[in-house]
Amino acid sequence: MTADASTLAALQSRLQHRFAQPALLARALTHRSFSSEHNERLEFLGDSVLSLAVSALLYDRLGAQDEGDLSRIRANLVKQDTLYQLALGLGLPDLLRLGEGEAKSGGQRRPSILADALEAVVGAVHLDAGYAAAEQLVHRLYRDVEINPGMRAAAKDPKTELQEWLQGRKMKLPVYRVAGTVGAAHKQTFDVECEIPELGVSERGIGSSRRAGEQAAAAAMLLTLKSRQK
Repeated sequence: MTADASTLAALQSRLQHRFAQPALLARALTHRSFSSEHNERLEFLGDSVLSLAVSALLYDRLGAQDEGDLSRIRANLVKQDTLYQLALGLGLPDLLRLGEGEAKSGGQRRPSILADALEAVVGAVHLDAGYAAAEQLVHRLYRDVEINPGMRAAAKDPKTELQEWLQGRKMKLPVYRVAGTVGAAHKQTFDVECEIPELGVSERGIGSSRRAGEQAAAAAMLLTLKSRQK
């Protein structure tokens, strides 16, 4: 399913924000594989708005914590996995507009794509109604997220965490390979595959560099492995 008028209306109800400019929301849900009118600029804006809104939230809730603690907690709250879970809660996978190839490769469930789309939605609300409306949205999104002084930072990066997960089980390290690139040489997007041959599983990740793509693929793999344990 992709976004149409009725599904966009339902999403606006979940967001508790009615867009004066619905085209902004449609763009926020559009991946670059679908159209040149994609969500990357909105994602860029939303990333900053999200960081500021979460910072203000922590400043209000955790008044006894120093700057270092607040920074570590914020890193936990704005990391890809947290944003991915929030995007799932909003039902974004069914609303994304993806190119045929991206859709067939599972892009609608890819953590990096969903996290980026959530940031783009925040950016869209900011453009549509200003910072106050975007901040209120962010506070609603995090209403049910546990926030306390004992939260750890976004500790290890996904590649390191995946490596340690495998080593702890006496398994070989994952294999990363670039599945494809998109864009001009000075602004390429890397589609990277992470494979664990011993388990017969692979996941994909997208990034603005090979390293970023590998991190995204590792994050997707971790989610897959952890879901198998449940």
